[in-house]
Amino acid sequence: MSVDESAGQGGHVTQGDVEAHSEAPVHGRMPGFIAWVTNRLGMEELMEDQYNRIVPIHATNYIYCFGGIAFILFLILAVTGILLVVYYQPTPDAAYQSVVNISTNVSFGWWVRSIHKWAATGMVVLVFVHMLRVFFTTAYKRPRELNWISGVVLLVVTMAFGFTGYLLPWDQKAYWATRVGTDIAGSTPLIGHFLLVSLRGGENITGATLGRFFTLHVLVLPAIIIVFLGAHFWMIRRHGISGRL
Repeated sequence: MSVDESAGQGGHVTQGDVEAHSEAPVHGRMPGFIAWVTNRLGMEELMEDQYNRIVPIHATNYIYCFGGIAFILFLILAVTGILLVVYYQPTPDAAYQSVVNISTNVSFGWWVRSIHKWAATGMVVLVFVHMLRVFFTTAYKRPRELNWISGVVLLVVTMAFGFTGYLLPWDQKAYWATRVGTDIAGSTPLIGHFLLVSLRGGENITGATLGRFFTLHVLVLPAIIIVFLGAHFWMIRRHGISGRL
């Protein structure tokens, strides 16, 4: 019986009844702790909206899962990256040896590094495939143009993650791959030399290049991708999943 029903039947409503009524969980489907948190944060309507959303039957096809799987891989990359950066030393003298130390001496270091490597590869592939699915199902059309633009930015940022992370082991393969990549950027008309010097921190690949790539990889790019992921997910919730082709 609610507080209002008790009052309507002439019963005496105590302060305890009011407090007990206010403490009752709003959503019976949620565990007590989660219901308590959502109540205190004023998120009942948001959570109710999450529960009541109906996924279109066509969106249960596996081709609509690539974006979500890519996001899960991003979370794995974030966790494993934090673990790796604890032991990694971004200096020319210590970078390579710190990677060797992670792979050989740190407990489960080789395992964490392998997960980070393959998750990064998988994320690049899945983001690209996800973009192809959106393009071929014409899900970029009105009213989802901004969602498409944010997706393109996320693809570019994902590629930048891969490029900047490739130099961090500071071995011969990393050096020459970065040399080729920055030379390609340097061939851009008008701004090529500016891009090359900005990426390398000079005319050649040195410790300054390693420092810049490390900063981009662990600070700048994560901040950018978090902002655009938030915008991307918000627009998906706003406009819903696109219809069939």
